[in-house]
Parts: sequence; structure tokens; C-alpha cells
Amino acid sequence: MTSRIKYFVVSSSTLLTVFLLAGSVFGQGASQDDTFKHIGVFSEVVGYIEKQYVEEPDMKSVTLGALDGMLEAIDPFASYLNADQYRDYQKNKDVKRADVGLVLSKRYGMVVVVDAIPGSPAAKAGFSTGDMIESIKGVATRDMPLAYAYMLLQGDLASDVELSVVRARHPEPQTVKLTRANIVLPAIESKMLVSDVGYINVNSLSTAHLKEVTDAVKQLQKNGAKKLIVDVRYCGVGTPEEGIAFANLFLKSGRITYLKGQRVAQQNFDADPSKDITDLPLAVLTNRGTADGAEIAAAALMGNKRAQLIGERTYGDAAQRKALTMEDGSAIILSVAKYYAQDGKAIQDTGVTPDKLVAEAEPAVTYDENDQPIPDAKPQQTQPQKLEDDPVVKKALEVLG
Repeated sequence: MTSRIKYFVVSSSTLLTVFLLAGSVFGQGASQDDTFKHIGVFSEVVGYIEKQYVEEPDMKSVTLGALDGMLEAIDPFASYLNADQYRDYQKNKDVKRADVGLVLSKRYGMVVVVDAIPGSPAAKAGFSTGDMIESIKGVATRDMPLAYAYMLLQGDLASDVELSVVRARHPEPQTVKLTRANIVLPAIESKMLVSDVGYINVNSLSTAHLKEVTDAVKQLQKNGAKKLIVDVRYCGVGTPEEGIAFANLFLKSGRITYLKGQRVAQQNFDADPSKDITDLPLAVLTNRGTADGAEIAAAALMGNKRAQLIGERTYGDAAQRKALTMEDGSAIILSVAKYYAQDGKAIQDTGVTPDKLVAEAEPAVTYDENDQPIPDAKPQQTQPQKLEDDPVVKKALEVLG
């Protein structure tokens, strides 16, 4: 299918989505007849493409492109899987397989990187937030279901997978070969900074990491910490539940978040005072690689005035997702409820904007004579050699006084 056909299809599907969403939002004002009228217009556009376009289009691709465009217009983490893809997804979703360590979403029809897990093959190759994956194993990612992209990246331990990537800081497409590995989430790091400020770096969230954070806070306080900096930049791994538990470590009271959807009743998550571990003044560092559970925690700590947020706006990913099956065995994986901040904004829609916006420097990845990233080159999420020289940390120290 040519790019022009794709343009027509994605544009049409996006318009259809807008019409349908408008009917949903304004409810009583938009009748069912109006909805069917808009669907009729969409069908008419597809009919013209099929019969009048300069060359005969592949209508299966047209339909799939329309579905993908419609889903992406409302949910960058949604996926449509045909019957075969969904069977593979069900078979493999709970199987632990070797991986490359990428957290992904969809933007502009392409698969893009939210985060590369520190120490993973992808991180060692310099992948970072915003990089666009053009193809995986030679298969173009445009209109590729997100869940299917994850399946292609996974495989046997020590096996290779080839990706074509366009990096924001190096726009020429590059072919990168990654060797799949067992992904181990990095441990929590902590240290004393200047004066009486303790620093905790959280690259991912899990039940084990929550215990590590608790231990780190206790040790820093023993070492004389009177203030804390918690760094959740490039923390893209961690469920909403883990983010809620993480926020509760620093909150005695208040609403952490609430979950709500069209067919999901509102569920409130309030702080449990018995789980709070410290009342030290707190600064939290975020950036565009902060996602999911870490975003929920950041929003809660800022919304309850427990911490000052410093850095960049977070990615925007905090939702409850569900697989909805079709009669033909296909399925869509869709956000059915979203997590909300204290100001009533859905975190997935707007991300979390810090109190103090500070842009990060972007160290370059080193490339060889063939224009390929050198393995183990310092990736974008690597902190400067001296933390106190990091502009975001500097600002946090200034804010904490």
C-alpha cells in the first residue's frame, strides 16, 4: 500500500474517531443516527479509494491501517491483533522469554521507545526515549500492533534480532543488531550528596524495589540525611499498583490517585499512614522517560504537596488495559480505565508537568566508522559523572535549600 493511500486511510479513520468521541462526550446531543451517518461517510471514502484510486489498493491493508489509525488516535498503547496474532499473544503473554529491554508505545503510526531498561541490550546500544523503530526483523512497524512488536522483540536466549531505528539525535536510519538476554531490573542506588541531602535513584519499580527504597531511606537517615532527592527519570517499568505503593512510602495521608473508565466505576486509592516511612523534605526528579507507575507516584507526591517535582514532563502512560475479543478470533487491547491525578487530569492524556521545569543535556552516543552505535556507549539516561553537576540535581539541591 502506498504512502498516499495510508494517508487517506489514517486521516479518514482519525476523523471517524473524532466523530465517535464527540458523540460519546456530548452524549445526549449526538443521536445514534448521527453516529451511523458518520460511519456511512467513512465507508463511502473507503469505497472511493477502492474504485477510483490510480492503482488497485490492497483492501486488507487499507482496513488494517484504518483500524490502527483509529486506535492510535485515542490510545497510543492500544493494539489490534488479527486471529493468528492474538493466538500467539495468548500463548506467549505469560511466558518469560529473553528480550532486548525496550518499553514501547505508538506515535504517528510508528513504534517509539518510551524507555530502555538500564543494563539491557537496548540500553547498551544507546536506545532512548523518543527513538523511532522503523522495522523489526525486516517487518515495517508502521501500522504494526504494539503487542505484536513486543512479540517480535522476544525470543530465545542469546538469539539476535535486527532493528532499523531513527534517533532524534541522529536522524539517519540505522540498522542495529541486538542479542536477546534475560532482563534483570537494576537495583536501587543511593548515596549522600553535599551537606545533608540523600539521593535515591529508582530506574524501575517492583515489589523488591519498594523494599530496597525503604532500606535506602533508613540508611541515608542514619548517615545524617535531613532531605531527600528521589530520581525517577527514565523509570518506565512499574505497574500502577507498584507506583501507588511507592508513593505511599512518602505519604501519611491524602489521595494517591483514582481509577475511572466509561464502564469502570471510580476506585479511589488513598494513602495508608502505616506504610509511610519518612517525613524528610523531598524533591522528585522526572523526565520524558518517566512512565506508568512512576508517573502515578510523581503526580501524587506533587498533588499532595509532599514533594517538589523537578525536570521534564513525564511520558503519559497510566491506564488499565483489557483484551476485547471479536467474533472472528481477533482482538483489540484497549485502555478501559485511566488513572487520574489530584487535579482531575488523566495521567495518560497529559503526563505530569513538574513544578520546576529543567531541560536535560543530551550526551551523544558514540558511533563507529560504519555509523553504528558502539555497544556500551554511554546512553542518554546515564547520569553525568558527578551528580552535583547534573542541572536537574543542581536545581533540586537549590529548591531543598
